[in-house]
Amino acid sequence: MRTEQLLLIGNGMAGVRTIEAILERNSTKYEITIVGEEPYTNYNRIMLSHVLQNKMTVDEIITHPMQWYKDNDIQLIHHDPAARIDTDNKRVITASGVCIPYNKCIIATGSRSFILPIEGAQLQGVVGFRTIDDTMQMIEQAKSCKRAAVIGGGLLGLEAAKGLIDQGMEVTVVHLEKWLMETQLNEQAGQLLKKDLEQQGIQFLMEKKTARIRGTTKVEALEFSDGTVLEADLVVMSVGIRPVTGMAKEAGLHVERGIVVDDFMATSAEGVYAVGECAEHNQMTYGLVAPLYEQANVLADVLTGRVTEGYRGSTVSTSLKVSGCDLFSAGIIHERDDIKAIEAYNGLANSYKKLFIQNNKVVGIVLYGDTTEENRYYKMLRDKVDITTLNPVTLLASACGEASISVANWDDADTVCGCNGVTKGTIVQAIHTQQLTSVAEVTRCTKAGNSCGKCKSTISELLTHVIGDKVTAAPTGICACTHLTRDEIVLQIHEKGLTTTKEVFQALHFRNAEGCSKCRPAINFYLHVTFPREHTDEKESRFVNERMHGNIQKDGRFSVIPRMRGGQTTAQQLLKIAQVADKYKVPLVKITGSQRIGLFGVKKEDLPDMWEELDMTSASAYAKAVRSVKTCVGANFCRFGTQDSMGLGIKLEERFEYIDTPHKFKMGISACPRSCVESGVKDFGVIGLENGFQIFIGGNGGTEIKEAQLLTTVETEQEVIDLCGAMIQYYRKTGIYTERTAPWVERLGFEHIKSVLLDQEQCNSLLAELEEAVAGKRNDPWTTIRENESMEKELFTVGRG
Repeated sequence: MRTEQLLLIGNGMAGVRTIEAILERNSTKYEITIVGEEPYTNYNRIMLSHVLQNKMTVDEIITHPMQWYKDNDIQLIHHDPAARIDTDNKRVITASGVCIPYNKCIIATGSRSFILPIEGAQLQGVVGFRTIDDTMQMIEQAKSCKRAAVIGGGLLGLEAAKGLIDQGMEVTVVHLEKWLMETQLNEQAGQLLKKDLEQQGIQFLMEKKTARIRGTTKVEALEFSDGTVLEADLVVMSVGIRPVTGMAKEAGLHVERGIVVDDFMATSAEGVYAVGECAEHNQMTYGLVAPLYEQANVLADVLTGRVTEGYRGSTVSTSLKVSGCDLFSAGIIHERDDIKAIEAYNGLANSYKKLFIQNNKVVGIVLYGDTTEENRYYKMLRDKVDITTLNPVTLLASACGEASISVANWDDADTVCGCNGVTKGTIVQAIHTQQLTSVAEVTRCTKAGNSCGKCKSTISELLTHVIGDKVTAAPTGICACTHLTRDEIVLQIHEKGLTTTKEVFQALHFRNAEGCSKCRPAINFYLHVTFPREHTDEKESRFVNERMHGNIQKDGRFSVIPRMRGGQTTAQQLLKIAQVADKYKVPLVKITGSQRIGLFGVKKEDLPDMWEELDMTSASAYAKAVRSVKTCVGANFCRFGTQDSMGLGIKLEERFEYIDTPHKFKMGISACPRSCVESGVKDFGVIGLENGFQIFIGGNGGTEIKEAQLLTTVETEQEVIDLCGAMIQYYRKTGIYTERTAPWVERLGFEHIKSVLLDQEQCNSLLAELEEAVAGKRNDPWTTIRENESMEKELFTVGRG
């Protein structure tokens, strides 16, 4: 029977982890109430950078849906935040005046972004980077803003900068210090990081102090102490965090930088405890997940009567969630009289490592470029391994050899998940005792992989080592919004006559009523295939590349690739391309892999005018659709050619261009068996013979090369066109969105697909269906960039999605 009332102030990661740990130890001891400030259930704040970088959705970072609170009989109040703590009467008063009594109270109010107290800090367009609302505000601002300034070159600032680049903005990071992430990296690693981020399009102003933000009602520019100015219409403040301690201070608790706690997380008030970023232990506050979870486990022991040695402080490690910039830092990373360092730099691999040594023990680690050794070095630091017998060269070299050691050979005490402090032994025990068979199950039971997710590949390797081929993939829907698979969704679309994404989300009870960036494009595609005439293509559901008629590059700029059917062009087209490239100062003009001319490094705001001046349609070089057809010069020019490959390629392109497919659909037409356009690794490949054409399907020349399989040999071009159309439509009907034809052929079976396509009745039926879809597509003004001027301007001003 629950006899005590436990009140948690703060619905964030540290507080909710404490509640989880309490429930694991004794689920019946407390009647629990949680009072939160944000209008969301608990979510993984670490993953906000992935949301900003379009790698995840908000739904995917929610760790505790409302059902979790209900299942554990927890009263969640996140519409009426706590306003005052009355320690004398052991109660908390909310903003609306409601009194909530407690026997035990946990303060886990976390921290807030520090906003520089400078002129203009309150202008529209100034934002921190700490919450879901902050993140969504940045995404919304990126739709209309062009230039962003991020003040602060620390961990969060750099992740925000990369996210805004991915949103299509020009981004400048303004940093007060000489190098980036100066508290986690030494100067050389910081400079390597800056160089790599510059290659991704981020600009930097180092050793700059912001004096004020210019603007009347909204941000216009930053002015620095040296008098220089940087134009910007969005400013992200990322100069650190400040613990939220106001209520605690007003309640009379001992507060320094944070709420002061002892080794058992107790504050100066009876029955009141603090964990997380708001707590100060031994003059230290922590802003990383692992220490907060260590505090949570100690407090859970205290509140459930378990014996504990208490919290002894944490050795923190850091990694950056920006693709292409692998770094790891832990411990003390600055030399002094009693701490010396050894280092190694590989200029060819752009990798760097430095170990800091005190009394023959590793006390600090900096790795950049290659972080595969982090676990081995961190073990030396954590276990205080005596390295007396290892000279500097041996120490640096030996760790490289150890990096390849399988997780199967790790000690049980070795940490697999640094964020949550989960060891190999804990995971192995959970796998055995709870009969876990998937990474998702391990994460749910142990919390390993539940934060940054970096360790999931190690968890998978450990699962395979423990249970072998019994490892399973957790069944999931097409995204986090639904448990339904592709086939289940398409069946319901048919049966219920659904014709809009909104109807699908509502009728099929998606968790997010508006879908997410993963399911919206998929549902839009399935609807268009199912009801090509009834369904109106929803531009807002398409990926940014399709909406902008240009592929976004890693620096946030775009490519422009005009259509040249069959790879043919004219002198007039070449002149236009040259004039446009010169006028808009295009950094790179290149012949693409599909025999087209691409203009790379184009600014978002220049796209509509460039397309208008080119007066050419888009080659759809970025769309999940039938792409350009690659051809050789053919029998008209080549002495080996047996067929008119260019002519056939143009006919195929004209016939099927702009048709949506589950993934990109590439074709190659070779005039002879020499196959100069690599027809054998195309989704649909044709090789000309003396008296006909060989047709190959299901090839892929990408990351995993798949050789196409010979479907049949036909005599005429019309037979080639018909079989191509039948294959496209069957792929559209049965393919999973984002599935290439190679895995599609493997999933359905080559012999099955062959039997369908070579059956004349089924082939004709597929062609009739495709013709209906083609008619709808030809009537869709989205297929021509300039057909409707007002639509064009709207199309090109819309932001990422």
